[in-house]
Amino acid sequence: MSETLSEFSGLKVMVIDDSKTIRRSAEALLQKAGCEVLTADNGFEALPIISGQHPDIIFIDIMMPRLDGYQTCALVKNNPKYRDIPVVMLSSKDGLFDRAKGRVVGAEQYLTKPFTRDDLLDAIRTHLLDKNKDA
Repeated sequence: MSETLSEFSGLKVMVIDDSKTIRRSAEALLQKAGCEVLTADNGFEALPIISGQHPDIIFIDIMMPRLDGYQTCALVKNNPKYRDIPVVMLSSKDGLFDRAKGRVVGAEQYLTKPFTRDDLLDAIRTHLLDKNKDA
């Protein structure tokens, strides 16, 4: 367990989801692993937090009010300042079209809800920790 804590310590992870239950669950799982967790209710609320806090990785729900996950991902990926932040789409939909649309807007990965602690941590390993090892 202490190995896991040190592996993820200091990583700033953002979770954007309109479901308070999902946000709280992800926040608890990630904090337990040692991450600093930022949360937002929707993409519109998330943008100033992304701008001010510059998270290391972002998990974004697709279906949200105001600014959905695809729009939020596209805005992040089209901004040169934030385009290198890995984005993982979260959705209860598992269709080919949904996955393809996530790729089109620049998402690195697509996780289907309900996700597990290992799903979240594996995504972080893949897009942050393993990537840094290769550099």
